[in-house]
Amino acid sequence: MSEEKVQAKPIANTGKIAVVLVRGMVGMTQPIIDTLKMLRLNHKNYCAVVENSPQMMGMIKKVKDYVAFGPISEDTFKELVEKRGEIYQGRLQDGKAKYSYKTLELNGKHYKPYFRLNPPLKGFGRKGIKLAFKAGGALGNRGEKMNDLIKRML
Repeated sequence: MSEEKVQAKPIANTGKIAVVLVRGMVGMTQPIIDTLKMLRLNHKNYCAVVENSPQMMGMIKKVKDYVAFGPISEDTFKELVEKRGEIYQGRLQDGKAKYSYKTLELNGKHYKPYFRLNPPLKGFGRKGIKLAFKAGGALGNRGEKMNDLIKRML
């Protein structure tokens, strides 16, 4: 008996994926909380923009029941950074230059790697935040409609 491992496939046609924490962290198991902290999603309505890689897709697949995600266009990403990007004011490396702190660099400025967003205008979905996007809810892969959600949350 051989078991096939299901690999998380990267989403096509883009280099960046936006991940928004939709549900609160109360009642989550510790591995899910740890994965959300690695994605820098510490509160509801936080957004992180990550690279489209198999490692990130594995992390997103693990927390898919708590987040909305999808590819993000360059225009939406620039608008997100302009309106909600917070400038990182700490140092970029430790004292011995052994560790670099994770920041988002755009146009020579360093930003924090997460964005604090408002709740979306007109809500997440007709059936709420506990159902998948395909079933009329807010969770999981939104595909190209992720740009629309982020614009409503700015």
